[in-house]
Amino acid sequence: MASFGQRLRKTRTEHKLTQKQFSEIFKISESAVGMYERDEREPAFKLIHEIADYFNVSIDYLQGRSISKNSSSGSAYSDGGKDWTEEEKAVADAAVQAWREMKKKQREQEGK
Repeated sequence: MASFGQRLRKTRTEHKLTQKQFSEIFKISESAVGMYERDEREPAFKLIHEIADYFNVSIDYLQGRSISKNSSSGSAYSDGGKDWTEEEKAVADAAVQAWREMKKKQREQEGK
């Protein structure tokens, strides 16, 4: 699962903002931005909320609890996995494989 720092850096760079520009927008120091992105420090909830609103992403996405950027999309898979980390892709692949195995066993049991 992606960390807050990883998601913050990804979101900031997708919007082509430097740490300096980001710090100016949110009225925080550049060093704080760096510490957030390295997961050495966590911002206050109010700041997380402001960041989510500014970039139009969900707080769950920023905190690494969802792979969907926007909580109103209805499904974590609505973006087709284009923004997934390698770890998220591996977990999804494993889940699909496990589901397929379960369904195969169910069909075999029904056929007996």
